[in-house]
Amino acid sequence: MYQIKVEQHFDAAHFLRGYQGKCESLHGHRFGVIVKLQASKLDDIGLAYDFTLLKQHMAGILARFDHTCLNDVPPFDKINPSSENIAATIYNELQPKLAGAPVVLSSVEIGESPVTAVIYSPD
Repeated sequence: MYQIKVEQHFDAAHFLRGYQGKCESLHGHRFGVIVKLQASKLDDIGLAYDFTLLKQHMAGILARFDHTCLNDVPPFDKINPSSENIAATIYNELQPKLAGAPVVLSSVEIGESPVTAVIYSPD
């Protein structure tokens, strides 16, 4: 089994509705995003999946979050922009972009700081 990992980031502000602590106030993060794919075999030139293509898919999703207040951007205008919800949203938006590719989207990790992160993987 091969695992492919690509890291990117975006800068955004957010606040957590109903949190009852300082994160209920508007604050910002450089959100680190790590996407992992799995592949059981390589293509004709020895690649499991093209890093460049995965970076493009990620950039297309992350661009709408970058330098925003996440609470103003769907779906976070309706649900809290927690790291958990951000990870699941990115996973769900990336999944269709990989349809037909010989890979499985394994997980999406969102880091709010160098020492805190959430990893989303369904099931």
